[in-house]
Amino acid sequence: MKSWLKLGFMLLAGCLPMLAAAEPGLAALKVEPAADGSETYTVTIQVLLFMTALSLLPAALMMMTSFTRIVIVLAILRQALGTQSSPSNQVIIGLALFLSLFIMMPVFDRIYDEALEPYLEEQIPAQEAVQRAAVPLRGFMLQQTRDDDLLLFANISNAGEFETSDDVPFTLLMPAFVTSELKTAFQIGFLILIPFLVIDLVIATLLMSMGMMMLSPMIISLPFKIMLFVLIDGWSLIMGTLAASFMS
Repeated sequence: MKSWLKLGFMLLAGCLPMLAAAEPGLAALKVEPAADGSETYTVTIQVLLFMTALSLLPAALMMMTSFTRIVIVLAILRQALGTQSSPSNQVIIGLALFLSLFIMMPVFDRIYDEALEPYLEEQIPAQEAVQRAAVPLRGFMLQQTRDDDLLLFANISNAGEFETSDDVPFTLLMPAFVTSELKTAFQIGFLILIPFLVIDLVIATLLMSMGMMMLSPMIISLPFKIMLFVLIDGWSLIMGTLAASFMS
């Protein structure tokens, strides 16, 4: 925490000269008309919007990509194994992050080729770059969102029916996408829990039949669950299943 505070103070100190050199008053609110009739904002507002977008980046990473489904399934897997805090939360988040990067790489490549690269080469304005970047991300989210969830939030917001998928606003698509991801994650987690639950029941029944009721079944079943998970190459199955669930 101290290191993050130091970094924040260093960034603030680095911005102070720019703030001191800025024009007084409301110069940052000036808008310059372009030759084609569009409007170009001043650099100060663009930087402000960019910093605001960076602050929303963690939430966008969790709520608009495959991260939510993956991290929930991995957490349920840890609970099914009964290994308490192994793997740790940092390991689970790291696995979910890099697996999400692998799954989302085709979408990110399209965003770079169609929006970011032309913007960096000053071929298109920032507004058009944002619109182009939203197209592949919208396609990914729509592909993973259930129609029932879209209909649910459309009815809540009184939006009515949409003729095409392009008519679905982002404000409606995002909660529908997150709801669908939660449903899918818990469905996958349920299937993962079943074999480990069977092992726990068998061990508990054997201990009760032997009169060893004071011994916790979790202590005996843990080695068997880990052995089963290793023998079936569980990590490869889990990672492959999660990645394949987004490719269909």
